[in-house]
Amino acid sequence: NKLILHHLPYPSLVITFQLWATLLFIQIAEAFHFIDVDPVKWKCVKPYLAYTVAFSLGVYCNMKSLSVSNVETVIVFRALAPLLVSVFDAVFLGREWPSARSWGALGLIALGAYGYALTDTQFQQQGPMAYLWPTLYLLIISFEMAYGKKIITGVDLHTKSGPVLYTNMLGWPPMLGFAYMGGEYGRLFDELERAHVENAGPLLPPAGIALLFLGCIVGTGIGYTGWWCRSKVSAASYTLIGVMNKCLTVLVNLIIWDQHAPPEGLVCLCLCLFGGVLYKQAPMKKAKDPADMEIDSGDAEPLVKSQKRNNGNRQ
Repeated sequence: NKLILHHLPYPSLVITFQLWATLLFIQIAEAFHFIDVDPVKWKCVKPYLAYTVAFSLGVYCNMKSLSVSNVETVIVFRALAPLLVSVFDAVFLGREWPSARSWGALGLIALGAYGYALTDTQFQQQGPMAYLWPTLYLLIISFEMAYGKKIITGVDLHTKSGPVLYTNMLGWPPMLGFAYMGGEYGRLFDELERAHVENAGPLLPPAGIALLFLGCIVGTGIGYTGWWCRSKVSAASYTLIGVMNKCLTVLVNLIIWDQHAPPEGLVCLCLCLFGGVLYKQAPMKKAKDPADMEIDSGDAEPLVKSQKRNNGNRQ
């Protein structure tokens, strides 16, 4: 996405095109009986609608963050998300609280993020305002991770394409609205008109178009594998998997871009990722023992009578 925005600086329109491409793939694959797809039902639309709002806002904040800051800034704020999601896991999703080892791992992530902030030149020059979009991204992505786990286990869908269909089908209209609010239509039309008047070649850069199509393929794959992975692990673990995937992003960023953090900042980033490696998924809370529930209810008299009957039988 960073490469695409370098050639096509229209974040919401880029995401909209990627969502349309995934929907087109689903329709074509279903028509040729390559995949099965759940039918669209209103009872499934309602829970996915709330998720889609968070998803759309998260994607938009992520793209805005990438367009105004370096990749490491986005990665560090993404690395803070497991802290919030672990709390959501314990409070809302039936998980135990993280172990001491996991709290220590999450603490390393927070420490690394703080150390990175101290070395970031944008933070030194602009102060907290440099992190407006990344902070919004952190809050929204944390809610999205927890709520996504809740609906994947609570909504009755039977195919892997179901969640992908609903999120992409409901996700593109908000993206068009974000594009309007961000003035992307005007900038795109101005660029097309300038290229037409100057007759300088293609209206849009071929490299940007090629990268956009590649992004559509990758985005479709992420949609399927992401929902499958989410169904197998806790919300916090799924969030951490996303953080670990940023290692490769950093390496590619160092090769391609010159807009990256100083060595001290990258060390702090590695500390965040190391904390993610140490993290251990919290188990589900144990169900209360039925015998304990019976005693807790105060229904002791039947137990006493049963014990007397057993003693009489022995006699």
